[in-house]
Amino acid sequence: ALVSTQSTGTFLHHHSFACSLAQSLALTDNTMPANFAGHWKLEKSEHFDSFLEEMNVGLLKRKAAKLVSSEHIIKQEGDNMDVNVVATGQKGKHQVYTVGGSFTESEINGEEAEVSTCWEGDCIMEKHKTPSLEYTLKRELQDDNTMVLHLESPKGTKARRIYKKVE
Repeated sequence: ALVSTQSTGTFLHHHSFACSLAQSLALTDNTMPANFAGHWKLEKSEHFDSFLEEMNVGLLKRKAAKLVSSEHIIKQEGDNMDVNVVATGQKGKHQVYTVGGSFTESEINGEEAEVSTCWEGDCIMEKHKTPSLEYTLKRELQDDNTMVLHLESPKGTKARRIYKKVE
Protein backbone atom coordinates (compact mmCIF):
# COMPACT_ATOMS: atom_id res chain seq x y z
CA ALA A 1 0.00 0.00 0.00
CA LEU A 2 1.24 3.47 -0.79
CA VAL A 3 1.53 6.02 1.98
CA SER A 4 1.15 9.68 1.12
CA THR A 5 2.89 12.55 2.89
CA GLN A 6 -0.52 13.39 4.34
CA SER A 7 -0.86 10.01 6.07
CA THR A 8 2.75 10.18 7.29
CA GLY A 9 1.94 13.53 8.88
CA THR A 10 -1.12 11.95 10.45
CA PHE A 11 1.07 9.07 11.67
CA LEU A 12 3.40 11.58 13.35
CA HIS A 13 0.48 13.55 14.74
CA HIS A 14 -1.12 10.45 16.28
CA HIS A 15 2.22 9.47 17.86
CA SER A 16 2.60 12.96 19.38
CA PHE A 17 -0.98 12.94 20.62
CA ALA A 18 -0.59 9.46 22.13
CA CYS A 19 2.59 10.55 23.92
CA SER A 20 0.99 13.77 25.16
CA LEU A 21 -2.04 11.85 26.40
CA ALA A 22 0.15 9.18 28.02
CA GLN A 23 2.27 11.86 29.72
CA SER A 24 -0.84 13.69 30.97
CA LEU A 25 -2.20 10.46 32.43
CA ALA A 26 1.20 9.71 33.99
CA LEU A 27 1.07 13.04 35.84
CA THR A 28 -2.02 11.85 37.71
CA ASP A 29 -0.61 8.37 38.36
CA ASN A 30 1.80 7.99 41.27
CA THR A 31 3.19 4.62 40.18
CA MET A 32 6.83 4.30 39.18
CA PRO A 33 7.54 3.62 35.50
CA ALA A 34 8.67 0.17 34.42
CA ASN A 35 12.27 -0.62 35.33
CA PHE A 36 14.27 -1.72 32.27
CA ALA A 37 17.60 -1.82 34.14
CA GLY A 38 19.67 -4.91 33.42
CA HIS A 39 21.72 -6.79 30.88
CA TRP A 40 19.55 -8.05 28.02
CA LYS A 41 20.59 -10.42 25.21
CA LEU A 42 18.70 -10.84 21.93
CA GLU A 43 16.97 -14.21 21.86
CA LYS A 44 15.01 -13.94 18.61
CA SER A 45 13.62 -11.57 16.01
CA GLU A 46 10.27 -11.72 14.25
CA HIS A 47 9.73 -10.08 10.83
CA PHE A 48 12.91 -7.98 11.30
CA ASP A 49 14.14 -8.62 7.73
CA SER A 50 10.82 -7.37 6.27
CA PHE A 51 10.97 -4.30 8.49
CA LEU A 52 14.56 -3.51 7.42
CA GLU A 53 13.67 -4.05 3.76
CA GLU A 54 10.82 -1.54 4.04
CA MET A 55 13.29 0.89 5.65
CA ASN A 56 15.37 0.61 2.42
CA VAL A 57 18.20 -1.29 4.12
CA GLY A 58 20.20 -3.17 1.47
CA LEU A 59 20.40 -6.96 1.23
CA LEU A 60 23.96 -7.24 2.60
CA LYS A 61 23.16 -5.17 5.71
CA ARG A 62 19.94 -7.17 6.24
CA LYS A 63 21.83 -10.47 6.02
CA ALA A 64 24.46 -9.13 8.45
CA ALA A 65 21.70 -7.99 10.84
CA LYS A 66 20.41 -11.59 11.02
CA LEU A 67 23.83 -12.80 12.18
CA VAL A 68 24.44 -10.09 14.76
CA SER A 69 24.09 -10.89 18.43
CA SER A 70 22.71 -7.79 20.14
CA GLU A 71 22.82 -6.90 23.82
CA HIS A 72 21.33 -3.96 25.70
CA ILE A 73 22.96 -2.94 28.97
CA ILE A 74 20.51 -0.54 30.59
CA LYS A 75 20.88 1.68 33.63
CA GLN A 76 17.72 3.50 34.70
CA GLU A 77 16.85 5.99 37.41
CA GLY A 78 13.19 6.95 37.04
CA ASP A 79 12.91 8.67 33.63
CA ASN A 80 16.70 8.82 33.10
CA MET A 81 17.94 6.13 30.73
CA ASP A 82 21.47 5.02 29.88
CA VAL A 83 21.32 2.36 27.16
CA ASN A 84 24.47 0.76 25.81
CA VAL A 85 23.77 -1.38 22.72
CA VAL A 86 26.52 -3.88 21.93
CA ALA A 87 26.38 -5.82 18.66
CA THR A 88 28.94 -8.36 17.48
CA GLY A 89 30.85 -7.13 14.44
CA GLN A 90 28.91 -3.85 14.37
CA LYS A 91 29.40 -0.38 15.77
CA GLY A 92 27.42 -0.20 19.00
CA LYS A 93 25.27 2.66 20.29
CA HIS A 94 25.23 4.54 23.56
CA GLN A 95 21.99 6.40 24.29
CA VAL A 96 21.60 8.70 27.28
CA TYR A 97 18.22 10.41 27.54
CA THR A 98 15.32 11.38 29.74
CA VAL A 99 11.99 9.81 28.76
CA GLY A 100 9.84 12.72 27.58
CA GLY A 101 12.82 14.32 25.82
CA SER A 102 14.75 13.58 22.65
CA PHE A 103 18.22 12.60 21.48
CA THR A 104 20.07 11.97 18.22
CA GLU A 105 21.65 8.74 17.02
CA SER A 106 23.03 7.20 13.85
CA GLU A 107 20.66 4.78 12.10
CA ILE A 108 21.55 1.62 10.16
CA ASN A 109 21.49 3.64 6.92
CA GLY A 110 24.14 6.03 8.32
CA GLU A 111 21.80 9.01 8.71
CA GLU A 112 21.41 10.92 11.96
CA ALA A 113 17.97 10.47 13.50
CA GLU A 114 16.10 12.74 15.87
CA VAL A 115 14.51 10.40 18.41
CA SER A 116 11.62 11.67 20.56
CA THR A 117 10.59 9.62 23.59
CA CYS A 118 7.68 9.31 25.99
CA TRP A 119 6.07 6.90 28.42
CA GLU A 120 2.99 5.08 27.15
CA GLY A 121 1.78 3.20 30.19
CA ASP A 122 4.72 1.02 31.26
CA CYS A 123 6.31 1.19 27.80
CA ILE A 124 8.81 3.66 26.38
CA MET A 125 7.82 4.94 22.95
CA GLU A 126 10.53 6.19 20.60
CA LYS A 127 9.84 8.01 17.33
CA HIS A 128 12.89 7.84 15.03
CA LYS A 129 13.05 10.32 12.15
CA THR A 130 15.77 10.93 9.54
CA PRO A 131 15.54 12.78 6.21
CA SER A 132 14.70 9.49 4.43
CA LEU A 133 13.04 7.22 7.02
CA GLU A 134 10.92 7.16 10.13
CA TYR A 135 9.64 4.48 12.43
CA THR A 136 8.44 3.88 15.96
CA LEU A 137 10.00 1.63 18.56
CA LYS A 138 8.16 0.56 21.70
CA ARG A 139 10.27 -0.88 24.56
CA GLU A 140 8.14 -3.18 26.71
CA LEU A 141 8.76 -5.55 29.62
CA GLN A 142 6.78 -8.70 28.91
CA ASP A 143 7.84 -10.07 32.29
CA ASP A 144 10.80 -9.65 34.69
CA ASN A 145 13.09 -11.60 32.33
CA THR A 146 11.76 -10.62 28.88
CA MET A 147 12.07 -7.25 27.11
CA VAL A 148 10.43 -6.80 23.71
CA LEU A 149 11.24 -4.08 21.21
CA HIS A 150 8.26 -3.54 18.90
CA LEU A 151 9.20 -1.79 15.65
CA GLU A 152 6.63 -0.29 13.26
CA SER A 153 7.06 1.51 9.96
CA PRO A 154 4.68 4.22 8.69
CA LYS A 155 3.33 1.62 6.22
CA GLY A 156 2.44 -0.68 9.13
CA THR A 157 5.19 -3.30 8.83
CA LYS A 158 5.76 -4.64 12.36
CA ALA A 159 8.76 -6.48 13.78
CA ARG A 160 9.65 -7.71 17.25
CA ARG A 161 13.08 -8.14 18.85
CA ILE A 162 12.85 -10.31 21.97
CA TYR A 163 15.55 -10.02 24.64
CA LYS A 164 16.12 -12.19 27.70
CA LYS A 165 17.72 -10.92 30.90
CA VAL A 166 21.25 -12.18 31.46
CA GLU A 167 21.97 -12.87 35.13
